[in-house]
Amino acid sequence: MKRELILKKTENFVKKALTGEGTGHDWWHIERVINNARLINKTEKADTFVIELALLLHDIGDRKVIKQEEDDYTIAENFLKKQKISNEVIKHVMFIIKNMSFSKSLNNKRDNASKEFYVVQDADRLDAIGAIGIARAFAYGGSKERPLYNPTKKAQKINSTKNYQKLNSSTFHHFEEKLLLLKDLMHTKTAKKIAEKRNAYMKKYLEQFLAEWNGQR
Repeated sequence: MKRELILKKTENFVKKALTGEGTGHDWWHIERVINNARLINKTEKADTFVIELALLLHDIGDRKVIKQEEDDYTIAENFLKKQKISNEVIKHVMFIIKNMSFSKSLNNKRDNASKEFYVVQDADRLDAIGAIGIARAFAYGGSKERPLYNPTKKAQKINSTKNYQKLNSSTFHHFEEKLLLLKDLMHTKTAKKIAEKRNAYMKKYLEQFLAEWNGQR
């Protein structure tokens, strides 16, 4: 089956699977990260087929999306197997999906992964920071009934996947716990450059947030 047709079928499958998604992991997130990846890949020159398959499918089995305690990777893998894609491509795509998240990287540092892995991971991380990242953070926090901010508590330190998944702090604290760390975790030159500006924007926003919270501005 031609790659273009497979990607179109995958797109339709994902759009249907993410209908009604309200945690910031909806179809428009997928579209944005694919655009990020295409920009990054102008320099990286990695396999676009693997990259776009991974990005299209990376959230359909995410525990936050399917509302379960654990991720379900069989959804993506079973779909890929039905498309008559080579086992090599399926293994590559599934490796990326299973290991690309921030929480997974806490346990396993992927310093020798493929170019495709880094393009996908950076593209996804870019959508978690900057103006869009701020909006997504509060959208997700609201879906989990988390407070905007609780000044009586402090941000928690994350050192493992298990620890990260059990976090239940305010959305404001989530910036210190994760989002402000992403700038220094980018791998590609293009993503690093974009992340610098988005990170600076978040810092200014958080400064304004606290000033308003305390009645200073």
